[in-house]
Amino acid sequence: MSLLGPDRGPVRPAPLTKTARDSDTFSQAALSSLSPCEPRRSYSGNATGEDASFNRLANRMNAFHEAFRRSWSTMYTVCSSGVRPAGMSIRRFISMGLEFCEHLENHHNIEENWFFPLLAEKMPQFRRERELVAQHREIHAGLEALQQYLRRCLAGEVDFSLVKVKEILDSFSEVLWQHLDEEVQDLKAENMRKYWTREEIDKIPM
Repeated sequence: MSLLGPDRGPVRPAPLTKTARDSDTFSQAALSSLSPCEPRRSYSGNATGEDASFNRLANRMNAFHEAFRRSWSTMYTVCSSGVRPAGMSIRRFISMGLEFCEHLENHHNIEENWFFPLLAEKMPQFRRERELVAQHREIHAGLEALQQYLRRCLAGEVDFSLVKVKEILDSFSEVLWQHLDEEVQDLKAENMRKYWTREEIDKIPM
């Protein structure tokens, strides 16, 4: 079903009440069932033993990142094709975008306030002045632009346009996908062994 009309012009959704907005919120579980998902990257090494311990953080981080990849890919596919999955209204698409922004912001806040400082005690790439945190700043500029636009669409202040959403997604897609991959690479076993013992790794909660 086409999200837009035959000319793919902008659409102005009716302003939502609080109840309607709440009922249209997309959960990650629901999103996963609708999203095209690339093969899951695995860094598990051996199923048991030392490799599993040293790869544990990479696997956990990658699981979070896979959810973000699916969400972004779903939005981008809809924007590029003008076709939405069955049952996805314009309101649901907007809610999905806002949820994506909120979840990624929360994820980065946890990293910067707890996880990165812990790793930075031994791993310089996780220090605040290094590239991973700088990438957060670039990503957040895109997330803020996306949030502001989608919220204005919900309020009926501006017309909803897939062309505009795609333009915003394109503005931070390169740094987002680079970050999602590089962060996991830095947590893989061959790198973690340079800085941590197995006993230390096993004590890091995640």
